[in-house]
Amino acid sequence: MAKWLLIDGFNLAYRCFFAIPELTRADGFPTNALHGWIKSIWKLEDQERPEGTLVFFDLGGAQDRLALLPEYKAQREEMPEALEKQIPYLKRLTRAMGLVGVEVDGVESDDLLASQAVALARIGHEVMVVSSDKDFAQIVDDRVKIMLPPPSANPKLGWRLMDAAGVAEKFGVPPAQIADYLALVGDTSDNIPGVDGVGPKTAAKWLQTYGTLEGILANAAELKPDRFREAVSSYAEGLRRNRKLTTLNLGLPTIPATREMPRVEEVFSLLEELEMRTCLSDARKRYTQPELF
Repeated sequence: MAKWLLIDGFNLAYRCFFAIPELTRADGFPTNALHGWIKSIWKLEDQERPEGTLVFFDLGGAQDRLALLPEYKAQREEMPEALEKQIPYLKRLTRAMGLVGVEVDGVESDDLLASQAVALARIGHEVMVVSSDKDFAQIVDDRVKIMLPPPSANPKLGWRLMDAAGVAEKFGVPPAQIADYLALVGDTSDNIPGVDGVGPKTAAKWLQTYGTLEGILANAAELKPDRFREAVSSYAEGLRRNRKLTTLNLGLPTIPATREMPRVEEVFSLLEELEMRTCLSDARKRYTQPELF
């Protein structure tokens, strides 16, 4: 079967925006995220040779999770204005490059991506999830892996693949326990409060001993260190709510995975309009001499 790249759109867009020094068109319109975006995707496609690439974007409104926790993601800052200006162009470039863009109002893109990944894996495809979001660790298996971006502190490491063994090494628990693990430690990026004072090592040790969040709650009176016994017991319903928040929804509708051909002239036109001359030069070579790539 084929290999597919599934890209967490805003995760990559933010990374490109902050990783590249300010670049602008002559009139001051920002283009730094767009430069990083197109070069990152070209790099990944050259490295992995996928059958196709699907890009998932958030439209806002995680209705099911907001119903459970109204403060869900409430602490997040607004998207920087310079990045917000680039998003429409980023989406247009994405589709012109022959990449399928997926977005559904009121549904988190994480859930859409995870559902698509699991569905593709179920019929035998190999899936690489391009994201640094730890939530995706819960769907890693023999056919689904995470493609982690180069670390900011050491970009020379390049894009790195994380499999099930890598998940266990990083978090101390296998993929099947990630949602429980996140429920215990909390997730500051999503404003999910864990058990006060419980860190990664303690959560991993409890899960290694008791197997699941419910197993931990059933044995709260025996937990070590014993100072957490009352805290865990009294926060049982909060932890069960957290478990619902941290569990990806894998039952959403998926789209047919088809490879689309790039609309080459549209790519050239957009890059020319944006005055991205180096990318335009590279694109002309790439799309008119594909045998070189």
